[in-house]
Amino acid sequence: MSAFASPSRSLRRRVGVGIATVGIGTLLLTACSASGGGTDEEEPDASTTACGPEAAETTTELEPAEITAAQDRETTLTLGSILPTTGTLAFLGPPEIAGVDLAIADINASETGVLGGNAAVIHRDSGDTTTDIATQSATDLLSQGVSGIVGAASSGVSFTFIDQVTGAQVVQISPANTSPDFTTYDDGGYYWRTAPSDVLQGRVLGNLMVDDGATNIGLLYLNDAYGTGLAENVKTAVEAAGGTIVAEEAFNEGDSQFSSQIDAVMAEDPDAIALIAFDQTKVIIPELVGTQGFPGEDVYFVDGNLADYSADFDEGTLNCAQGTLPGVLANDDFKSRLLGINSDLTDYSYAAESYDAVMLMALAAIAADDASGPGIQSQLQAVSTEGEKCESFDACATLLADGTDIDYDGVSGPITFDENGDPTEAYIGIYQYGEGNTYAPVTSEFGSLG
Repeated sequence: MSAFASPSRSLRRRVGVGIATVGIGTLLLTACSASGGGTDEEEPDASTTACGPEAAETTTELEPAEITAAQDRETTLTLGSILPTTGTLAFLGPPEIAGVDLAIADINASETGVLGGNAAVIHRDSGDTTTDIATQSATDLLSQGVSGIVGAASSGVSFTFIDQVTGAQVVQISPANTSPDFTTYDDGGYYWRTAPSDVLQGRVLGNLMVDDGATNIGLLYLNDAYGTGLAENVKTAVEAAGGTIVAEEAFNEGDSQFSSQIDAVMAEDPDAIALIAFDQTKVIIPELVGTQGFPGEDVYFVDGNLADYSADFDEGTLNCAQGTLPGVLANDDFKSRLLGINSDLTDYSYAAESYDAVMLMALAAIAADDASGPGIQSQLQAVSTEGEKCESFDACATLLADGTDIDYDGVSGPITFDENGDPTEAYIGIYQYGEGNTYAPVTSEFGSLG
């Protein structure tokens, strides 16, 4: 078992933007129309008392710092989640919560658990950036003594409570935050994420559009940390691939009218439009594709709005439209296990990343022999890299019990953390819509950030 702690990240270093992407997927969708004390009087115990003249001095006096450390050690792993059950990203809540609950179930079904006990989770809503639900949830969870928090889904929402959580030396791992701004954020080493920076998603999406033959591309994007960061990286990729961004129009969270932005983009006659949005998509698409007549097949979605629109748009509206989503393509076994947690699931976005966030915190607690926030933080990077590879809680916990350093590879991918708490490599899935306005996987690309 590795004895080193992950280095402090209070002084951040920027990651480079060089990315090597390798397509690994198999075409799964072949046509656009597919859907998819003891007291002094006590007698000594004969079984534990040493024999001979050396036995007189057996008491070890702890230094004050050692006593404090022993008292501070936490042996019960209690986590919280701040994930969306309301707001513009509410569709992401069910799969993320199911991922967390499945991980807790797997840990508690094991022979060892975490430090000999069960793990627990307390779920709270994140809402969106138009509310202060997330900060209230963080206050509640901190008052209950959680050691780590999974969430939020939205980068903008995470920024509303990150200081509150990390300042309390509680670990925060987001399964879905992709804003590049987190890489250099001063969080004292307590913020981590299992989703990659949008340096990677932006590169994959930009290349996808140009490879599809688009040369003049418009951007419609949400004006927050997530939207602006992703739009910037899409633009960089498009231009590097020989394309041109002919229009860039932003809108704000809470806006309900988008006509001026749509008109401005359409005036530049784009070949394709990248729509970086959340729930606003339900208003933008009817006007963009219906009223303005822009071909639905030339609209490209991202993780924030890659959703099931079968009940929202006329049949065929999004036929052949494509989108990107960080993470591996969920396999049937993992989907089945998630459905055992929540039988109503129809979307699996970021479920794997949520599962792995819990697993990593549990394994770090075991490695540190301490389930407190500082204990978990000290070993998160160590359990993700440069050890013996293992892919399940049982396998990893057994190795740790034997004193073996581990490298956890999870259901979401290899998850090798850098000193900034970012994954250094990840998959980006590419999906396509069919006639029914639901999406199915096409392929995935593997990328490294270094």
